[in-house]
Amino acid sequence: MALNTSHYDAIGGEKGVRQLVNRFYDLMDEREDVKELRELHARSLKVSRDKLFLFLSGWLGGPPLYMEKYGHPMLRRRHLPFKITSLERDQWLSCMYQALEEKVTDKILLQSLKSSFFNVADHMRNTHD
Repeated sequence: MALNTSHYDAIGGEKGVRQLVNRFYDLMDEREDVKELRELHARSLKVSRDKLFLFLSGWLGGPPLYMEKYGHPMLRRRHLPFKITSLERDQWLSCMYQALEEKVTDKILLQSLKSSFFNVADHMRNTHD
């Protein structure tokens, strides 16, 4: 990855972010080992897919689509209505890590993204184990 390339561009821009988000939610929907996480979501994942795509576009260094549509993400505040423990965090990360591993071939980029996603996911925990 070139030094001046954003993560957004490095994973394929709009198309790459959309693929990552879709794979993430497909995994969440398919895997039995993440049922607690899946139960936190609506039956249809369409709205969740759209919002995560919009958020990740800006968070990864692309266009700030989420902010343009909804304002500041206030991630922790928006997640407070949901019980999020280490279990839900780890299930979320498991799906995201698998989606990243399938999408990102650059090992340095992959490790950077995993680290960044861990920090955000860990910050979302709002209930002690």
